Amino acid sequence: MKNNRFYGYLQNILHSINIKTAEIKQLDTLISFFRRIPKRYYKIAGIVAGSFIVLLTVISIIVINKRDPLLKSAILRAQEKANQEYQIDLSIGKAYFSGLSEVTLENVKVVPQKADQLASIQTLTVSIKILPLLFGNTKIADLGLENASITFVKKDSISNYDFIFRKKDSTETSTNKEPLNLANVADRMIHQVLFKIPDNMKLRNFVVSYQDDSLQQSLTVPAADIDDGELTSTILVNQNQATWYLNGDLKPNKNNLFFQLTAKEKKVEFPLLEKKYGLKLNFDTLEAHLKKVKWNNGKEDFQISASGRVVNLLVNHWRIASNNVIVPNGSIDAEVIIGKDYIELDKNSQATIAKVTAKPYARFSLSPNKTIALGLEVPETKAQDVFDSFPAGLFESLEGIKVSGTMKYSADFFLDTKNPDSVKLHSALQESGFKINAFGKTDFSKINSQFVYTPYEDGKPVRDIIVGPDNPNFTPLNQISPLLRNAVLTAEDPLFFSHEGFEERSIRASIATNFKEKAFKRGGSTISMQLVKNVFLDREKTIARKVEEMLIVWLIEHNKIVSKQRMLEVYLNVIEWGRNVYGISEASQNYFLKKPSELDLGESIFLASIVPSPKNGIYRFNEYGGLKPFLASYFRLIGSLMANDGIVTRDSTQTYGFYSVSLRNAVLPTHSVPDTISQDINKEDLEREIKEAEQLLQDLFGTKIN
Repeated sequence: MKNNRFYGYLQNILHSINIKTAEIKQLDTLISFFRRIPKRYYKIAGIVAGSFIVLLTVISIIVINKRDPLLKSAILRAQEKANQEYQIDLSIGKAYFSGLSEVTLENVKVVPQKADQLASIQTLTVSIKILPLLFGNTKIADLGLENASITFVKKDSISNYDFIFRKKDSTETSTNKEPLNLANVADRMIHQVLFKIPDNMKLRNFVVSYQDDSLQQSLTVPAADIDDGELTSTILVNQNQATWYLNGDLKPNKNNLFFQLTAKEKKVEFPLLEKKYGLKLNFDTLEAHLKKVKWNNGKEDFQISASGRVVNLLVNHWRIASNNVIVPNGSIDAEVIIGKDYIELDKNSQATIAKVTAKPYARFSLSPNKTIALGLEVPETKAQDVFDSFPAGLFESLEGIKVSGTMKYSADFFLDTKNPDSVKLHSALQESGFKINAFGKTDFSKINSQFVYTPYEDGKPVRDIIVGPDNPNFTPLNQISPLLRNAVLTAEDPLFFSHEGFEERSIRASIATNFKEKAFKRGGSTISMQLVKNVFLDREKTIARKVEEMLIVWLIEHNKIVSKQRMLEVYLNVIEWGRNVYGISEASQNYFLKKPSELDLGESIFLASIVPSPKNGIYRFNEYGGLKPFLASYFRLIGSLMANDGIVTRDSTQTYGFYSVSLRNAVLPTHSVPDTISQDINKEDLEREIKEAEQLLQDLFGTKIN
């Protein structure tokens, strides 16, 4: 009865404060539900709630009374683990609870055994959130750090951080190990990072330094604070050499982190990278944003959504380019999907540089074999926007070029590491209405008329060579022996007259060989690519130069700036055939005292064999002027291919002029005169070089030549 009067009073109150009719109906329904619940259930609920509160109170009292021994026990376990697993002496001067869930450590030192001190902390205060702890998660609420330092030291080959890369000893058998699940690993790693980011932080005087036998670098953080997720910090590089600002908005509970790095009155620079690795790297602004992490497909795939942006990035490294490469503005939106046995950069990812947007793709799989898949798609874009978006300093010869029309590009690559010979590669650059209106720094049409070519050796010019009638050694294509022309084409670029500058089969074969050898053994260049490299580019082996080479080849071939016949003519007149021997006229005179038109089959095949390594050509002869026996199989291969094409008559002896080749006496190799080059060359090197060339041709033609 009392309950009914209570609920009646409640309804009258709701009506009196003008709650909407629909809301009153919902509340009436809820009140009616509670009316039907017997009183004894309320008593039971009250008893349970009271008991729970009493239990929590008892547990809290026990924990408070026992927490100091528990803290000491935890520290002892940490010290034992550090000593046993990493050979580290961890000492803590003082440890105590400074609050209900707050621990303070004083005078902490980390010293690897037989090495310099790695870290020291004067005062560290950490408080833990209680609620996540009840579910087994350690989430930092507040963090305080004063007068701390981390010092990485390397003397000779010994460092105080070797333990980081040291493998743990494990007595577990492979049958007891849980199979690796990359998605679970990623989830654990991400959330370990997120849980360790405090809601509030006060850091004062924190120093990170590196020193070895030749250099010393340091980063000093006089102050860094997180106030309810807002990060502000100041970083001094090498004392006061530069000042950085790292700011951000951190919401780890929402899986959302944003960081921004800038510098005071200058760029953010990394002197350690430049001094230690020769990498010059700087920028105005760098931003990184972790937007979201989540499980997909019933916890099968773990997805990470992130983005980044850089302003006025400058990169300089001898492997990348010979000049400073400058990217005014670049950004990426990445969708990374991690499965049980794979990591994938999803095709929905997007990268932008200036006016060009591309969709990159990458996937690395562990099962059933380790495989690598890469892809890139650039949608249809104004051609001028493409060339204007190339970073300054990357492709010097293309700077200032004016074009019209549109371009689009797609590429796909797949490699099974267990079967590298099955490598797949497809690259397609398509255009619509493309036209070169004006050349930039370099006029690619210059090779249609007489020009001066300057070969370089070790970065220094050798001599100027006139490519044209004013040079008595210049030989027009129709005055070069057809046998020589075809031997070189067969050996270097069998499909020269049918492709547009690239031969994917050759590139695939090169990738397979280089992967198997774990070294760069084969280039896969066509004659078009070799010509561009010799005439228009320096000889530096950088990534930028290789890409620039391919772009120029496409421009020349696709737009028919130069005919195939003229390309072959120039190629044979400028390439190196021996030490300070350039062009086919000098080559035929140097080795055989002949004109290019007089070369026979054996001499032509020999000259074709030395194109990849011309300085070694003379050492393929013995002291009597005859060819060394290991070259016989190469002659058989090239001769058979030429016979298959009807260029020469098939030789029943399979020698194709091998025994008729005779080097002129004046250049015979001797053992009495010391030669620094010959000392570096041995029979095995030369034989391996020829075998690699044979294998390439057999791969290209698909069958072994008899």
